[in-house]
Parts: sequence; structure tokens; C-alpha cells
Amino acid sequence: MVKNQQTILLLNDHLHRGYGALKGATPQTHAILFIESERMLTTRKWHLQRLFFLMSARDHFLADLKKEGFTVTFMQSADTATGIKEYRSKNPKVEIVATEPSSHQQLQQFKELGISLIPNDFFLTSRPRFAEWASSQKSLVMENFYRAQRVRLNVLMEGADPIGGRWNYDADNRLPPPKGPHKWPAYCIHERDEIDAAVLANIKKRKLPVFGDDPDTTWGTTRAAALKQLDHFLKTAFDEFGAYEDAMTTESWAVNHSLLSPYLNVGLLHPSEVLTQALATFKKGKIPLAGAEGFVRQIIGWREYINGLYWFFGDLYRAENALAAHRPLLPLFEDSSKTKMNCLATNVRDIESRAWVHHIPRLMVLSNLALITGTSPQEFLDWMRRAFIDAADWVMVPNVIGMSLHADGGKLATKPYAAGGAYISKMSNYCKTCPYDPKKRVGDDACPFTTLYWDFLARNRERFAKNHRMAQQLAGINRLSDLPQLQERAVEVLELLSLGEI
Repeated sequence: MVKNQQTILLLNDHLHRGYGALKGATPQTHAILFIESERMLTTRKWHLQRLFFLMSARDHFLADLKKEGFTVTFMQSADTATGIKEYRSKNPKVEIVATEPSSHQQLQQFKELGISLIPNDFFLTSRPRFAEWASSQKSLVMENFYRAQRVRLNVLMEGADPIGGRWNYDADNRLPPPKGPHKWPAYCIHERDEIDAAVLANIKKRKLPVFGDDPDTTWGTTRAAALKQLDHFLKTAFDEFGAYEDAMTTESWAVNHSLLSPYLNVGLLHPSEVLTQALATFKKGKIPLAGAEGFVRQIIGWREYINGLYWFFGDLYRAENALAAHRPLLPLFEDSSKTKMNCLATNVRDIESRAWVHHIPRLMVLSNLALITGTSPQEFLDWMRRAFIDAADWVMVPNVIGMSLHADGGKLATKPYAAGGAYISKMSNYCKTCPYDPKKRVGDDACPFTTLYWDFLARNRERFAKNHRMAQQLAGINRLSDLPQLQERAVEVLELLSLGEI
């Protein structure tokens, strides 16, 4: 039985000493409780590295709290609710407090269980503040939110105006990979320790349902590793981040991306820390304004916007399916050997290797295929939640339902992000060694993306007819002399994809 009057129920995405319920807590005033839910571990087939990262980051953090003098109770229980009831039965006079959970389901559960909740401050924008902004808007345009954030936080501003006179430097960013030789940033190496080894051994001993490769040195599992990754990015990759943030190449799986999202999403880093150090690096004068602005937009704009929309839209949002897409998840998402398409085989293999690819393969390769094949948004969402090391409910629900699969009918993005093989060919080197030609719409060697892109537009022509942002794409259908043959080929392609034979 603990002697403290309050016990902090620690969650796996609140691993920061200076925020949430741990802010201001001392070993004299608070005890710590962590409940490992058997249901969470066993009802989904997780990527091994995602499970390993969550469990090892947790164990390292709990070990640090013990060293600080906290009484730490670690419980393995059938589920979280059962664990809380068991803890209360042994400590009936202790108040349990927690930071507001990051998912609708868990927030509702904690309210029903009578957990005392502390506002979630793991973002730069509180949930009420975002709701106030969203309620004042005619349409929820991210650019408008981002500009308001720049002003509110006084980031990259000169008085009331943006530095350089422009809010957005997209036109200067997002280049394809260079055609000639290019030196991509070296990968940051994270060595394993005894806690890491014990966690991996435990996962295998318990035979938890997992897929994917064993952990290598890609991901660290400590606060120190998170800070090391941030420093590595700022010193080796920040300078060309903006230029190549959309580039895809077989020469580098990370390109110039920061690889900070896993650490941010479990709390090992706070966005204010990342923002402060990025701005300090920019002020030294070696980082182009366009690149700095592009990175800042991800931190104070897109990340905050997605979290805000998750709470603003509510829990029913995850079930939306405006395009009536019901195709089962294609086998290639579960097994990279189930496709000959180089872009897909490369990226699914990268996911198998390290549970991560950057945002353009996620949106314009993986999600694009799910969109134009009519894959169930809910099945694809479940796969993304299981497969990515930085996945969280608040991240994946708006990104999949809204941004990627247009299943919300346009609440988040005003047009679907559908594209043919031409986009992938432009922004990558995948097509050079692929058996399929991105310029062809029909024939056995036609790129499935190109075939299915036009078929998707044809299938949804009436639905998108009133969308002015789709006018140019829809007009293109009228110029296709081979549309009947293309639609016949699309049926073949969909069948071959379902069999894992294309």
C-alpha cells in the first residue's frame, strides 16, 4: 500500500518529466502507476519494433523515476480498467490522477472510472484553443491555422509580418531527388542496452503477435537518445530538409527527415524543445529560410492541426466512408514480396525493416494505392496503426480518414490526393528499375497506379463533378480515347493485386 495521497497513472505517450501529471510531482507527494494491458498487446498484430519501442521507452522512463525516488508500481493486467480496480482495492484512499489521454476511447474510459484528469499539455495548442479557432472558420484550411500559429507563438515573424515577406515557401522546397550523385545524411546510430535486450527477450518469450524485423540501431528508447536524434538532425540534415522533404529515393530511406516523430509522440521530446532548438540553429545563419519554414510548419502547423481536428471531429469520424470503399486490405501491405511494383515493394520492405517511411511514401504511394483501389478506410487505418512506430490514434485517424483516403468527403482536404505513376516517377527513382511503365495506361506493362488513377476518376466522376479543384483532372477523362480498355485493364489489375501477383 502506497503512502502518498495521489498516484499518477502514467501512459505510454506521456514520458516526459516536465509535462502533464508529472510536472511538479515529487516522490514525497506522488506515487507512480503503470498498467500494461494484455488486451492491447494481444488483440492486434503489432510491428515488433513499434511494440519494442513503446515497451522499452516505458521501462527506461520508469527506471529513471525509481532512481529519482518515486514509488513505482508496474502492473500486468487483462486491461487498463481491471488494473485500476485492482490497484484501488489495495489503495482505497489514494486519488488516481492522469494527464488527459490522447484517444477518445481512453478519455471516456478514464472519466467513467473516476480518474482525476489534468489537461494534456504535450502539444503547443490546447484542445479548447483549437476548438475555438475551428469554430470560427468557414472551412478548416490548415494554412489559415498555421498562419495564426505563427502570429500567436511569434515564430519566424518580424513584427506583424512573416520573415522574408512570405508565409509559405513550398515553391522553393520539395525537389525530386538529384539525378546525379548526392551525399545523403548519415543515419544516427542508437546502441542497445540491457533494458532493450530484456524487453526484446520478453516479447519473444511471451510470443506476442508481431511482424517485421528485429530492432536494429535505428531507434533509441530513452530521453537521451531522443535528444541525440534531434541534435543529429539539426547538424546533418536540417540544411536540406526543405529542399528534399518530398523526395523518395532508394539511396536513402530517411533522406533529410528528422526521424523525431516517434519521440514526440511518446513524450520523450516536447514540441517546444524541438522548436526552440530548430529556431536557434536557423538563427546561426546556415539554414535556408525556406527549409526552416518548412520544418516549422510541420511542428507548429500540421502536427498541431491534426491533433486538433482529431478532437474537434469526435470519435465517430473514424467510421466515415464517403467513397463507399470496402475492398479488403491488399496482401502487399502485409508482405512486400506480394508485389512487383518497385515503389510499393521498396516502401513496404522499409516498413518491415524499421516500421517507418516518411510522409510522401505514406501519402502518395501507400495511401494513394488504398484510395484508388477502393480499400476500406477502416482496414487501412488499422494497418497503419499497427505498422508504424510513430502511430497514435490522434495521428492516424485524421490522416487516413481525411487526408489520405478522402473518406470524410472533404472535411479535412478539399480534394482527394489521388495520383498516377507520373507523380511517383517525378519524385523518386523507383520507376527506373520497375517492370511497369508510368507513362502507360493499358497493357501488361502499364503502371498500375496510372491505370487505377484514371479508373478512380471515372468511377467517381459524378461525385467530384462540383469540386472545382477536380475540374482539370476530370476534364482529362474526356480526352482518353482508350477509356473502355483502361477500365477493363483496371478490373484485371485489381484482381491481380488481390492475389498479390502484380
